[in-house]
Amino acid sequence: MGLFGRKKGGASSPRSDRREVDEYLSNWVQSRRGVEVYVEPRTAVTGTTVLLVAHDGEFTRRAVRGPEDAKSFAREAGLPIYDATVVGYPQRMRDYSRKQKLIEKRGLDAGYDEERGRGLL
Repeated sequence: MGLFGRKKGGASSPRSDRREVDEYLSNWVQSRRGVEVYVEPRTAVTGTTVLLVAHDGEFTRRAVRGPEDAKSFAREAGLPIYDATVVGYPQRMRDYSRKQKLIEKRGLDAGYDEERGRGLL
């Protein structure tokens, strides 16, 4: 199996899945600044994952085959890499999540129309 697991539905190959995820992660890194890589170990429920966190706390997570693949990605991208079980998660990530929930709540409370991107009032 490739670096990243197969998609549900089984229509694509592991190699194309890897390219897709590699491209996604690379694009994500290029469109943000101050990105750091965190490796999350395999658990009973999920496999090893790589977590990218930007300067403002925005983050994304993708499955990888193992920690070595995450290290390889970080090295090729020139990004710092951390073991999430050792250093934990950055406070800015939690702050970002909290802020997004508040924005969503306020938007819904104010009658925000998600399709049109504006308030209903």
